[in-house]
Amino acid sequence: MEPRTDLWLQNLIDERDGAALYEGLAAVERDPERARSFRELAEGERRHAAIWERKLQKAGVALPADRPTSRIRALVWLARRLGTAAVLPMVMEAESGDAAPLAEEEKAHRQVLVGMGRGQPTDARAAIAVRERWHRGGRAGSIRAAIFGMNDGLVSNLSLVLGVAGAGADPHALLITGFAGLLAGASSMAVGEYTSVASQRDLLARQIELERRELAEAPEEEAAELALIFKQKGLTTEQASRTAAELLKNPEHALDTLVREELGLDPADLGSPWGAASSSFVTFAVGASVPVIPFFFLRGTPAVVVAASAAGLVLAAVGGAVGFLSGTRIWRSVLRMVGLAAVAAGVTYAVGKLFGAAVT
Repeated sequence: MEPRTDLWLQNLIDERDGAALYEGLAAVERDPERARSFRELAEGERRHAAIWERKLQKAGVALPADRPTSRIRALVWLARRLGTAAVLPMVMEAESGDAAPLAEEEKAHRQVLVGMGRGQPTDARAAIAVRERWHRGGRAGSIRAAIFGMNDGLVSNLSLVLGVAGAGADPHALLITGFAGLLAGASSMAVGEYTSVASQRDLLARQIELERRELAEAPEEEAAELALIFKQKGLTTEQASRTAAELLKNPEHALDTLVREELGLDPADLGSPWGAASSSFVTFAVGASVPVIPFFFLRGTPAVVVAASAAGLVLAAVGGAVGFLSGTRIWRSVLRMVGLAAVAAGVTYAVGKLFGAAVT
């Protein structure tokens, strides 16, 4: 197979994967507007795939089976359990414009995904949001938060334990220090996440309440906003105005539509402070326990080596998973995560060694 057809074949696989991913996200998305956007993206990817299929067929190359890769199946599986917002950051990592004939449409795809990932309005909602500057929001993905918690717990406690070990602390004091670091860090993460999500939830709830107030005090303006939204969906001016007027007959339905379309929010899913706090506590504690466990069974240098090795293996696994799901080079993600942790742990161990020698 010639090098050029190799590239075409890879492009075909990538476009088919994109279509399968967006179709899967559309199937699990509860917001009708976002689901429609995902379906439109999937249709675009199918069009792109058809281009490469024709090129390959013309070159006499057999087309592979149209079956999504394991990465795409994993992302859809995660989206079914955590929601589409959780996987959007990883989807955006893979959306690029490498194929020159399709660069502009791929760029547009990424712009749509960025807006969806940030909870920002698109089309008609953009014009409305510019006028109403108090509309702000946005949530980080659950997967990213879990990875951050695990990584933070592991690196911070590994550095703490190795620093104390380097200073020559006895095994009992070292274990107490490790568990103190685990509990302190996990509690701090939980409190910070609870405060962040609770504050964010209050802000989003206030946005919804402001929209409710606008609907009650200025129904004509809200009717115009609804008509603009429906017009952007393809209705004529007359049809959009009539649909908006009918919707305003039921204020709760009108509010739900405005909140979803204008603010980009799901009124039933504003985030759980307790859920965020508990997940942060657990992921940090799991990561922080990795460098402590070896000191239950080993002493001295062997314990340090095993703790550092175990931490490196876990970080490599997490980095590899991130690279796999993001569609980026796995080795680069692994090296970045393990390398930065090694620098942090090495510095604290050296400082501990120097401090212990100075005290002695």
